[in-house]
Amino acid sequence: MYKNNKINIFSHLLIWFILFSMPYVLSLGKSSDLIRTIAHFWIPIGFYAVIFYLNYFVIIDRFLFTRRTLVFIGVNMLLITFFIILKDQIDDSFYRELIKKNEFNKSEGPPFRMFMYIQMLSYLAPLLFAIALKTTQRYIKTEADHQEAAQFKLQSELQHLHYQLQPHFFFNSLNNIYSMVDISPDEAKKAIHSLSKLMRYMLYETNSELVPLSKETDFLKKYIDLMKLRVSEKTSVSYQFPTEANSIQVAPLLFISLIENAFKHGVSANKESHIKIQMTTHQKTILFSIENQNFPKQSDDKSGSGIGLTNLEQRLKLLYTNKHTFKTLIKDDLFIVQLEIETT
Repeated sequence: MYKNNKINIFSHLLIWFILFSMPYVLSLGKSSDLIRTIAHFWIPIGFYAVIFYLNYFVIIDRFLFTRRTLVFIGVNMLLITFFIILKDQIDDSFYRELIKKNEFNKSEGPPFRMFMYIQMLSYLAPLLFAIALKTTQRYIKTEADHQEAAQFKLQSELQHLHYQLQPHFFFNSLNNIYSMVDISPDEAKKAIHSLSKLMRYMLYETNSELVPLSKETDFLKKYIDLMKLRVSEKTSVSYQFPTEANSIQVAPLLFISLIENAFKHGVSANKESHIKIQMTTHQKTILFSIENQNFPKQSDDKSGSGIGLTNLEQRLKLLYTNKHTFKTLIKDDLFIVQLEIETT
């Protein structure tokens, strides 16, 4: 910010230096031309600078941007009229001898009305330039503020979704462990120990925007092994994740809801069922799929709130806008989920 301000000040000084120097350079240092240069160029340019900076720093902000347009026009008309009269008085006072020698012969000049029009137009140039520059800067600042507000809103929504997912995951896991306590206390103890490791990851390692894919897959494997403790021998579970180390970074906890959903709706107590989970990577793209039997949830089944998949879809829209595809379909009594994410 400080560097930009220095560049801005230097640019202004350079522009005005060039404007003040150019007439003198064109006069080639001749004394008579130098006097003419002062009369015709330097004094008006000085007035232009005053009009420009008064508007740039004070008048535009105070009147034009506050929608007091008539006051803005009136102030500038008075300012321009004052400088035209002052310029005319300076000409009469300091260059009387030149006027007598027809250097500034007004009788040979344009009619008074045309002279005033030309003068007004010349003084309008710095005014319009100040309006254009100030409006452009205001537009850029407004756009930057909008982007900052949008980014803040995005981060707030993502943080809300993240905090929303954690208790949901914890609640579902505790329900699963509760169902194991009477049947297999030893397995329930193992499940509690595994759950503590999973919660440690969720609490301490998922607060950053991105995590290494290898850490995320380790978390998913532990969760799958935890869920396998509660299913019967009629359910087979297989999974495949990338084994090679890679540099892919991904938003945390994107895939857990899909695996939860597979165990919730793809397992039956009295029917054979199979859950197949697969993740592959190609360069910076992640391909994730799940296949499981389709056992629709009964109308009287109140387990689960359905928050997981809704949460996932919202996070994907926010995090990977136009960089993901998410599909679900039922084929041959199989519920199939396909998720493709293009990471950076």
